[in-house]
Amino acid sequence: MPREPARHLSERGSVPVVRVDLQRRRILRGLAIVAAASLAPDAWAIAGQLASARLWPAEEYTRLILESSSPMAYQMQTLGNPDRLVLDLADVQWTTELADIGARVQSSDPYVAGIRVGRKSNGVRLVIDLKSPVKAQVFALQPVAEYGHRLVVDLYPPVRLDPLMALLADEEEKDRAPAQESPSQSGKDTPQPKPAAPGGGRKITVAVDPGHGGEDPGAVGQRGTYEKNVVLAISRKLKNVLENDRNVRVMLTRDDDYYVPLGARVEKARRVQADLFVSIHADAFREPRARGSSVFALSENGATSAAARWLAQRENSADLIGGVNLPSRDPVLARTLLDLSQTAQISDSLKVGRQVLDGIGAHNALHKATVEQAGFAVLKAPDIPSILVETAFISNPEEELKLRSERHQQLFAESIGEGVRRYFARNPPLARA
Repeated sequence: MPREPARHLSERGSVPVVRVDLQRRRILRGLAIVAAASLAPDAWAIAGQLASARLWPAEEYTRLILESSSPMAYQMQTLGNPDRLVLDLADVQWTTELADIGARVQSSDPYVAGIRVGRKSNGVRLVIDLKSPVKAQVFALQPVAEYGHRLVVDLYPPVRLDPLMALLADEEEKDRAPAQESPSQSGKDTPQPKPAAPGGGRKITVAVDPGHGGEDPGAVGQRGTYEKNVVLAISRKLKNVLENDRNVRVMLTRDDDYYVPLGARVEKARRVQADLFVSIHADAFREPRARGSSVFALSENGATSAAARWLAQRENSADLIGGVNLPSRDPVLARTLLDLSQTAQISDSLKVGRQVLDGIGAHNALHKATVEQAGFAVLKAPDIPSILVETAFISNPEEELKLRSERHQQLFAESIGEGVRRYFARNPPLARA
């Protein structure tokens, strides 16, 4: 299992999956609190208590989250010589959670060297010592699911990491290394179909998207298995399986435990001009006997079943839990995803979905024998065939054990990879200028 890099100042336990209607009620309640505070300035005079603080370090960005029972008024400034970020919190009580936050910083954090906390007459001051200059974003999140009021500090490098350049650099490094076949744990010696060389001799690019991450654990099994961890492990294995063919290169939308907004996942895939987008998940249901693997494509005209509609609503709510700075979202991207006709994309998605469903069905029982459709936000790239794979039900104790097993993770990856190879063997992508 991948390590859990976040450092919690007070453990919250697992975060259960909740229905969207409950989330909406809590969001509306939070908006009402903010509205009341804006009308009554004395509301801010009530000192809030910090419930917990969490750090999510990653190469792409580091996130600090402060959680409280009430909204937090804040001011932020960035200083140089040395580089540091100063965050003043008004009317926040001094707690041990705040006092201990500096001990939670990891030496491997790409951006944070340390955190110091001091008292002020009307609150507290956090000084975030930086290893280099950063671009900082600070924003508040309303209560949702089991979370209270959260203040989010995101620290990005001055020049954001470019998914395409990172992919090319990774490809060059692999080209310099001798080719090696990773040993299959399935015990099968059956030759697998190879993708046909596309016109112009270019490589096929596949975007593999491990769902959830960071603040958003996804579904949680009875044994405490986090969906975000097992899907990352399967996605890494799928990357290795697909890249055994040197005509294929793979970009992971995340390769660590941090949250990537749904729109950013799509944007990354489009930036690398992906020929296919595969989002990896592990399903959950209130009844533990539910079991089997599923594959989903986008629908423009409603879901193919009530279960598919419910699942799409749950997955689309991930941004509320993971934490997204809504004002910073690209309106051009949002308009493109909503407005463009996606008939051809959906047709191709159903084709690849059928191949992947057949492949994964050789390893695990299928929940549905057909590719289902629903309005998943993460599948809305208008020019990339896109599927979402629910590998198994993490809420089923037997399937949870499979998801925790290295051997079964490898088998899931190989069965998905086999379906992807069959699809490209029959539908080679066109050459690009």
